[in-house]
Amino acid sequence: MSRPRFITLEGGEGAGKSTQARALASRLIELGHRVTLTREPGGSPGAESIRTLLVNGETSRWTPLAETLLHFAAREDHLTHTIRPALARGEWVICDRFIDSTFAYQGAAQGLDTEIITALSKMVIRGDMPSLTLVLDLPVATGLARADQRGGENRYERMGTKFHETLRKSFLAIANSAPERCVIIDATQTADEVARQIWHSVTSRLPT
Repeated sequence: MSRPRFITLEGGEGAGKSTQARALASRLIELGHRVTLTREPGGSPGAESIRTLLVNGETSRWTPLAETLLHFAAREDHLTHTIRPALARGEWVICDRFIDSTFAYQGAAQGLDTEIITALSKMVIRGDMPSLTLVLDLPVATGLARADQRGGENRYERMGTKFHETLRKSFLAIANSAPERCVIIDATQTADEVARQIWHSVTSRLPT
């Protein structure tokens, strides 16, 4: 089951998700809507503490299973303290990454059995899936170059080209398998054009 007014942005490193999430939130606020802008891992005090463990340190710091459990611990806290209360207040929730990133990063790219991720999703997410997921797609080399320009490289950005190529293929496969929820956006375009296509996707699929 999906939740109206819950939108997620997905894609590889450097795709511009954070920038576009802020732009979409601003557009909705201009129309008089209340918006909670959030992210994963993170988005609540407890989840932000776990984020520090996930994005810092050596690339081999965690096994795929340990890493996944940390992501779901953060997600449980995030849903409990941020996402569900905001939706209950009638707000829009725009989230930079959500469950699709777990299937891509820990499932496809790190080889964790997706049945484990699916089982944890049923326990933690239950029916609180986004009604729209925007997958920002661009070549891996372009995304990593953008990520390098912004500085503050995290451990996921250091995981190598093959890892990121697998991520890209996984996000596209997820989007193509769920066309009722997902829209693929060409993130090689200008930021303004990406924002325009995102806004068209939102207004054509959701009541704004």
